Amino acid sequence: MNLNNNKFKPGLYCVGTPIGNMGDISFRAINILQESDLILCEDTRVSKKILQKFEINKKLMSNHKFNENKNLEKVMETLKNNRIVSLISDAGTPALSDPGRILVKECIKNEINIFPIPGASAVSSAISISGFSDNFYFCGFLSEKQNEVKKLFKNLSLLECSIVFFISPNKLIKRIDDIKEFFSDRNILICREITKFHEEYIRSSVKELSNVNFSRKGEITVVISEFKKEKLSFKELEESDKKKINKLIKKMSIKDIVKKVSDGKKISKKLIYNYCLNIKNEI
Repeated sequence: MNLNNNKFKPGLYCVGTPIGNMGDISFRAINILQESDLILCEDTRVSKKILQKFEINKKLMSNHKFNENKNLEKVMETLKNNRIVSLISDAGTPALSDPGRILVKECIKNEINIFPIPGASAVSSAISISGFSDNFYFCGFLSEKQNEVKKLFKNLSLLECSIVFFISPNKLIKRIDDIKEFFSDRNILICREITKFHEEYIRSSVKELSNVNFSRKGEITVVISEFKKEKLSFKELEESDKKKINKLIKKMSIKDIVKKVSDGKKISKKLIYNYCLNIKNEI
């Protein structure tokens, strides 16, 4: 292939592929895949279906989390020879909760061109129909360990933005209590099998999440609504608590104050936290 006459420059191309419906692939994605010297993919069996659909016959190399480092030297050699390498995932945009970041970092280190070819994304698709804030935090796939999930949710519950994560239906069932513990005053959107034949979108309040029924098959993208900052009302705080907070605010961190004031009391930690913030803003 004569690269000098090619409309695509040599380098690494991160190519978005459909997350379900084949009609979502872009013309540019098809074009760059047709012009690639090498296509890196997670599972060659999955990617062959996409390539065969659009009559693309190019060299495929399996590139997943277990062999990504092993492949690095060979792929970099190809790129340094001014070739075109495309990176795709089984579905959606590569390097987002999928392999690819190691290669991207190596390309940056070696000053090799990196180009995005935008395509389908479960994250942006779910946010676009959620009705929630488009200021969001993407968690990727949740940890298998409950203590790590609870720690993450605790930190996220203090952010004023929507929260997006990937999870399997069975694991979502196991995480319902954790979601209710930290996001009880929010709404939730459960997107299952986005763009596929059996796609399903379920809207609920987090409080009612235990009553929601959904299929245990397929892949799920969850969106939790933003924390709505209402007019602060501190009537529930006792005057003695307010005075204690006023004394501690210049000596301790808000985190430590919340722990100290709430210790042994049935009082909202979020209420204490917001009261601390309110004082901080007035100082």
